[in-house]
Amino acid sequence: MSGNKQAVLVTAADLAPQALDLLKDFDVVFAGPKPQESDIVALIEKHDPVGIIVRYGKISAAAINAGRSLKVISKHGSGIDTIDSQAAKSRNVAVCAATGVNAPAVAEHAIALMLACVKSVVKMNSRMHAGHWDKATHKSIELHGRTLGLIGLGAIGARTASIAHAMGMRTVAYDPYAKNVADYVRTVDLEELWRVSDVVSLHCPLTAENRNLINAQTLGLCKPGVIIVNTARGGLIDEDALLAAVRDGRVGAAALDSFQQEPPPAGHPFFAEENILLSPHIGGVTQDAYVNMGVAAARNLLSHLA
Repeated sequence: MSGNKQAVLVTAADLAPQALDLLKDFDVVFAGPKPQESDIVALIEKHDPVGIIVRYGKISAAAINAGRSLKVISKHGSGIDTIDSQAAKSRNVAVCAATGVNAPAVAEHAIALMLACVKSVVKMNSRMHAGHWDKATHKSIELHGRTLGLIGLGAIGARTASIAHAMGMRTVAYDPYAKNVADYVRTVDLEELWRVSDVVSLHCPLTAENRNLINAQTLGLCKPGVIIVNTARGGLIDEDALLAAVRDGRVGAAALDSFQQEPPPAGHPFFAEENILLSPHIGGVTQDAYVNMGVAAARNLLSHLA
């Protein structure tokens, strides 16, 4: 630690310069690009930070209890499931998130994944590169007039609905906590959402109650050929059930940006499935979001320290 500055730990190798400028009165310590729990605990024990900005890795009870001076844990993003909130509460450590800051990025990624599925973007690109010209035989799907089912209608879900509406899609949504719902979104219960949706897109936090929300039973209630998109949390999907449903055609395609284990282990069966499109949890990773989330995380941290 330099001088008498208090420390702030960032669980990453970098932070936006604009965010670092806000933290100029602190000694900012970086945990590296892929910090493990033991790394984070060791750094907390060594530097005794007053705050943590969480980009990667998990903040466990052991990490929180190691922080003698810890007052706030600020998430560089919207989901706080990687933070042991109960342990933080027991130590009177505030937990906050940069809610909604990355909504444009994630919503655009969700729409991109939907379009990639219905337009066979990945397959057609591979076929073209292999020298094929499938114009006479290929038929894609139009999203115009189709029904999008959103689970979660926060900042990201609402923005996804707005884009879908502009594309001429009907939108239904399930979110018991939603407020100020747009007039082009019809709120429904889950049973109706499964039944009417051509595309189901997940935009909710992971909780004990909704873990494996997409499972064999709920997939069985969906339209044959439904498309599943997940830019939220991997634990929302029973991956074995989704794999089986894709293989037997009940699910026409799935596009996933998050997984139960990240990164997925080598040889994960999703890697061999043509109708499961994958991206490495980068829905919210744009240059704009990088800056905006960093600034929001720093400001949240500072507001609690103040």
